[in-house]
Amino acid sequence: MKYSLIPNQLFVENRKHILEKLPENCFAVVNSAEIPWLSADGSSTFIQNSDLFYLTGVEQEDTMLVLCPGHPEPEKREVLFVRETSELIKIWEGQKLDKARATEVSGIQTVEWNDRFDEFVRDLAQRFDHVYLNYNEHARSGSPIGLTPDDKFRNRIQSLNPHHRYDRLAPLMHGARQAKSPIEVALIERACQITGLGFNRILKFVKPGVTEFEVEAEFMHEFKRHGSRGFAYEPIVASGENACVLHYLENDQVCQDGELLLMDVAAEYANYNADLTRTIPVNGKFSDRQRDVYNAVLRVFRLCIEELIVPGKDIRKEFSPQVARAMEDELIGLGLIEREVVEEERAQGEDLKEEKRAYRKYFMHGTSHSLGLDVHDVTSSNPKFVENMVVTVEPGIYLPEEGFGIRLENDVVVKASGNIDLMAHIPIEVEEIEALMAG
Repeated sequence: MKYSLIPNQLFVENRKHILEKLPENCFAVVNSAEIPWLSADGSSTFIQNSDLFYLTGVEQEDTMLVLCPGHPEPEKREVLFVRETSELIKIWEGQKLDKARATEVSGIQTVEWNDRFDEFVRDLAQRFDHVYLNYNEHARSGSPIGLTPDDKFRNRIQSLNPHHRYDRLAPLMHGARQAKSPIEVALIERACQITGLGFNRILKFVKPGVTEFEVEAEFMHEFKRHGSRGFAYEPIVASGENACVLHYLENDQVCQDGELLLMDVAAEYANYNADLTRTIPVNGKFSDRQRDVYNAVLRVFRLCIEELIVPGKDIRKEFSPQVARAMEDELIGLGLIEREVVEEERAQGEDLKEEKRAYRKYFMHGTSHSLGLDVHDVTSSNPKFVENMVVTVEPGIYLPEEGFGIRLENDVVVKASGNIDLMAHIPIEVEEIEALMAG
């Protein structure tokens, strides 16, 4: 294991939150992810189902958790099922969890081998006719390539027990996962620290003639050597006009003298994720125009952290329009949009949709999302900033006609007493970046 064992009190408390929300006359089932198979006999890195990890801390396939708050036998109110290990498995695949280790990791006292799972669920289905089933309900989730273990279980139990009542576990999970505990914040902060080490390495590496993929490799080197699995998400390393492609992933061009380099790259740690964006001059020196646009983005960035992000504020209906109005003022100052156009649009109020406003030509994406076990972490269906939520702050201005785009992004813990910037230690001011690149 690349990271220190997470105190199982985290998972004990997480399960407690869900058990308290479940009715007594029901049971809920959450399945692990599977090892992703590629082609022939090849596979890629196993990454656990975030919901199962949140509830158990287990990083192993073929794992199932059953929660049953009203079971007459207290020891069966939370039961973990893991794959039975053996000496042969140890030789071929390495050490797997035995029952004692599974209890140590998760804090669950009742651990069974997973060949007992079907029998246990059949018994529950005879006692309780109300079942909570898990499913990926993230608003931006794509179409799955194949059925997940949660999907397969859902299909099977509904087929065998068609007259039971079935409810969605996702709303309960999303609500529970939105605010982060002190342990979770510490893990995200460690991911941010590792990300900062990577960025500092890059400031000493970038110069005209290096390739985007070499920059990507430098990040990976630094992340891995500090205990990270690697990238929290597919990295964006975009020089010049490539920075105006929001999801640029090719990372195959040469960084040219006079260009800016936008890097949306961050590390994971212990399954928790950071999310960083920085934009730097390839030759170590911003031009006057680049500096002006950069500082405009930085002012909006500071405004978000210091004033606009507060607990209770609706992210879509209140925060995003406030950011947009601030960005409009900056774009007017940069000579990119006319004040008269903006004033006319503002006079129309909510009758004019945001996507139709002039600023959207230069700033077309959201400014903040939840962060945690998933990079775009789950939130309630009507997301508001809540105390101890971890969010990104990522305004940007994109000027393909001028050959560059600028985005800045840090990760922030939302606090009524004043937000905590987990990336405050990572260089962001123009003068600081130029000085570090020169050194």
